[in-house]
Amino acid sequence: MDRKKVIVTERIAEEGLALLRAELDVDFRDGIPREELLEIIDQYDALIVRSVTKVNEELISRGTRLQVIGRAGNGVDNIDVEACTRHGITVANTPDSNTVSAAEQTISLLLSSIRNTAWANDVLKGGSWDRKPFRGTELYEKTVGIVGLGRIGSMVAQRLKSFNMRVLAYDPYIGDERFQRFGVEKMDTLEELAKLSDIITVHTPRNDETMYMVDEKILALCKDGVHLVNCARGGIMKEAALVEGLKSGKIASVGLDVYEKEPATENPLFDFKNVVCTPHLGADTFEAQKRVGENIAEQVILALKGEIVPNVVNLPTLLSEELRYLKPYILLAERMGSIYHQLFKGPVEQVEMSYSGPITLNDTGILTIAFLKGLMESYLGERVTYVNARLMAEDRGIRIFEKHTERSSKRYKNMVNAVIKNQGRKLELGGTVSRAHEPILVEFDDYETEAELEGYVLMVRNEDRPRVIGPVAMVLGDENVNIAGMKVARTAKGGTAIMLINVDNELDRRVLEKVSEIDGVMEPGILLFFGDNKHE
Repeated sequence: MDRKKVIVTERIAEEGLALLRAELDVDFRDGIPREELLEIIDQYDALIVRSVTKVNEELISRGTRLQVIGRAGNGVDNIDVEACTRHGITVANTPDSNTVSAAEQTISLLLSSIRNTAWANDVLKGGSWDRKPFRGTELYEKTVGIVGLGRIGSMVAQRLKSFNMRVLAYDPYIGDERFQRFGVEKMDTLEELAKLSDIITVHTPRNDETMYMVDEKILALCKDGVHLVNCARGGIMKEAALVEGLKSGKIASVGLDVYEKEPATENPLFDFKNVVCTPHLGADTFEAQKRVGENIAEQVILALKGEIVPNVVNLPTLLSEELRYLKPYILLAERMGSIYHQLFKGPVEQVEMSYSGPITLNDTGILTIAFLKGLMESYLGERVTYVNARLMAEDRGIRIFEKHTERSSKRYKNMVNAVIKNQGRKLELGGTVSRAHEPILVEFDDYETEAELEGYVLMVRNEDRPRVIGPVAMVLGDENVNIAGMKVARTAKGGTAIMLINVDNELDRRVLEKVSEIDGVMEPGILLFFGDNKHE
């Protein structure tokens, strides 16, 4: 089988390249001209970039084989995520790989600026010994305001608490539990945080909401002599407002690692002695770069194998432990979704997903996506991915509903239920995961069963009476078809029943016709398939 190909257009750690080379054909083209990249991108299954390569609609549309784009770093400002989603391309990044480095750089900039370290270093190396201009400020018992209590913000909070500081934080998207976990006082507004803080540090992504978040109005509310640090994204603190605040003395010091325009070689903030500047070094440690390279390589490899990876930007975000727990349920949902179009033709109008049991403590959005992928992949093929499944369903007019129940009403701990509706037809399915973590179907319309959703499954509707099951087994035996398992279910004694028979190999039309001719079989049998490749 041909190995898949990845092109890496910017430098990543050698450890990451080594992981890629073990699994894929790697084309490392650091600094490749854009025109050349546009010409050859259709030859690759994956693309890995950092922050320079612009992954826009033009590039994406030419990358007809692209399945995954990996961003070796945190932000995805240079990637058109919406366009990738439309094309079914997974976008993955490495938000956790540089967390420690970014947090430590924040502390470094804060200490260096608040103690005038960089300025004193320059003066001393210039031949002058004079301590008077460099008197600094202690962190001890000061109040720090952290804007954004995500991964990096919470790590900064932990470190600053060791200085015996009062730590405040503003983050409208974080629950109260996280503030309590890190011993941080929650501020309801940015204005409230600005009024109380001696030091303000920002740790948010840059978007329409956060651009110029710290501007003239916020600075006017700050204490005189406030200290500021931005090690997140340029533009969160408005540079023009910082200049005016430094000139007036409102701002005592600033530590900057990021800028509104990068590369930044000329910036009015560079003229101030009480501003410490570094050239976007937040993630630039040996350890972080090794982690980034290895992590993005691992994610790209998993994505090309059809696996779900934790740090997919255009899928619900899952922690590693959450993904491990949900993985068998993701497979269950996808295989349940594939049943409908193996039974019926025609478009689906509505899908109702219900989840019950402890599984609801997790983000079940990925399970709905998996179900929709299975539903549409059975007739649309490889164009459907985890990334674009929901979008494609909505584009086809499928209405999607979800609900949760804390406890399962059935005897199973966790349940995944689906109702698929189409022009008066309704199919109801229920599934769970076995002790061996295998997907099993436990409800099919009004029938209760426990059929394994693996390989080939022959579904037969029959009269609930003697001398039906045996002849079906005899026909299969005569055709040298081995039965791996069988589940029989009925709604009422003497009524209609179904057989779900796991068989070891595909059945041709002739065998299905022989089964259908058996007295008591009510309609032609249907062979369902659950797996990655019928021809393996």
